[in-house]
Amino acid sequence: MFLQVGNTFAYGPSDWENDINLAKAAGIDAFALNIAAQTDYNDAQLNNAYRAAESLGFKLFLSFDYAAQGPWSSSAVINLLQRYAGSPAQFKVNGASFVSTFEGPDNSDDWRTIRASVPIFFLPDWTSKGPDGFRTTKLDVVDGAFSWDAWPQGATDKTDESDKLWKAAVGSKAYMMPVSPWFYANLPDKNWVWRGDDMWHERWQQVLEVQPNFVEIITWNDYGESHYIGPITGASGIPDGAHKYVDNMAHDHWRDLLPYYIAAYKSGSSPAVTTEKAQLWYRLSPAAAGSNGGTAGNAPWEPPTDANAVVQDKVFFTALVKAPSTVSVKIGNNAADSLQATSPGPFHSSVPFNGRTGAVTLTISRDGQAVIPAVTGAAIAASPPNGVTNYNAWVGGSG
Repeated sequence: MFLQVGNTFAYGPSDWENDINLAKAAGIDAFALNIAAQTDYNDAQLNNAYRAAESLGFKLFLSFDYAAQGPWSSSAVINLLQRYAGSPAQFKVNGASFVSTFEGPDNSDDWRTIRASVPIFFLPDWTSKGPDGFRTTKLDVVDGAFSWDAWPQGATDKTDESDKLWKAAVGSKAYMMPVSPWFYANLPDKNWVWRGDDMWHERWQQVLEVQPNFVEIITWNDYGESHYIGPITGASGIPDGAHKYVDNMAHDHWRDLLPYYIAAYKSGSSPAVTTEKAQLWYRLSPAAAGSNGGTAGNAPWEPPTDANAVVQDKVFFTALVKAPSTVSVKIGNNAADSLQATSPGPFHSSVPFNGRTGAVTLTISRDGQAVIPAVTGAAIAASPPNGVTNYNAWVGGSG
């Protein structure tokens, strides 16, 4: 179980140690270190990361980004892979260093030279080729594939159809499946939203269905695209222009149910619930109540879609219960919506805004008694305070 990490230019050793401890507590096995070519802080931060991981018994692997600042040279890739191959923190498969990419299919032939120089287990993200293009032109230089197709198009929910196509394309080789909770960016070079909504729960059910060899969560700390599940700190590296939708929008509670989901994936069956808990997430105002800020409902290469048609004005929640329970969600001073969790395990559902405003409260009860302390969430407003809709999610939970 992997988690992608980037944006670490301001990190010190203690930031790496803190992140690794949080990830270990959530059940993560390794960080995928996203590194761009010609980045002056790569050496310092990789050394910091590997030292911290070695001291804490954690694993790492390199993910070479060929899109951010152009392609990597073969010699630079070989140098880094050889440098860390002997580290006890290096994640390996059958003695070979696990390595991935973000794009770079035009440089696929470089990997023949690279793997002749250092033992690697290579699962690139060459999603731009599509499953068919990958299978017909790239399969002989890889040990499998990583798909970046983690979000749906338009006003639809994400399915596992693309995962099954990728898994079929690689045949007996390994498939690494992406899981992401959200996507929203309003930056000079990207300004669109993809539907998140129920996805953080539903994708984990799809992982159980697909049973990929590996899973990579996108991401730990990409704040600009709103799919971060790591903490917001002074070293967070929030890009210019993103503070308006990231500040005060912590996503830490999206990690709360990860130990359960990961245990289910690794065992292939639903584990017993040992600690009952709940998480909830939602936007802080109705989508159409403000300007969309130029945000589109799809990426520029996809069919144009109204952003407000993509997202749903709902409070989404998952309750992890030991036995049948009543889950109630209350918005402001309005009557609560009560739903029945009929069996042990995760119960996921949602409650529409329906014009209701105010603080959100979630409770779980059984036989008339509270199961956990009430979870209180940020208030839903009738309209955004600055007049522009924030399509990022506010995330809360019981811990």
